[in-house]
Amino acid sequence: MGIAVAGATDAAKSAASIVLTKPGLSVIIDAIQQSRRIFQRMNKYAIYRITETIRVLLFVSLSIIVFKFYPVTALMIVLLALLNDAPIMTIAYDNVEFSSKPDKWNMRMVLGIASLLGLIGVLESFAVLYVGRDVFHLSNAVLQSFIYLKLSVSGHFTVFLARTKGNFWSIKPAKALLGAVIITQLIATIITVYGFLLPKMGWGLAGFIWLEASIVFVITDFIKVKFYKMLDHEDVKFSRK
Repeated sequence: MGIAVAGATDAAKSAASIVLTKPGLSVIIDAIQQSRRIFQRMNKYAIYRITETIRVLLFVSLSIIVFKFYPVTALMIVLLALLNDAPIMTIAYDNVEFSSKPDKWNMRMVLGIASLLGLIGVLESFAVLYVGRDVFHLSNAVLQSFIYLKLSVSGHFTVFLARTKGNFWSIKPAKALLGAVIITQLIATIITVYGFLLPKMGWGLAGFIWLEASIVFVITDFIKVKFYKMLDHEDVKFSRK
């Protein structure tokens, strides 16, 4: 690939694949670092999207097939998609650490972590469904709002699970990402608590969802870190007999 420096002739710039607009070659290092940051964001986005697909679609499908119950309405699905858009877009501006070596796709790692997080999310969703139906004895309409808020809150917690290999606090999230999550989840909570567009369920049930989702989020984060180490073979010791 041809590279022309800032002071090159017009002919050299026309023939080159890349033209450096600043003097010197140090800008190449900046370009490599930025490209590796972009790759890390793409990698985390892939993990998040696969996780959410497993978590939501598998839970909704099994609920309909096994329990003959529609956990969310069509309107709730639309709201989930709309309120997810803002945090998803801000992933492109999230803080990440670029790697010291060239990056490449590790689909074993991506699919492994995404499957783990997704399946934990499915089990968590069914647990919440059981509590709402058999413990709180909620009506079907209120139960759907109960499930909707759980899917929304846990879905945005999943963003923070997917964005780091270490614990969720190991890399500070970008202000845009954090702000988008806070605003969208306030909207999701308010419309279920006060019954805007969706059946009203009150602050007590909303508080339960936030408490449950927060506890599961912290536990899942520690499981994720251990699973990353297993996939990296960091905890495996090989011995020759």
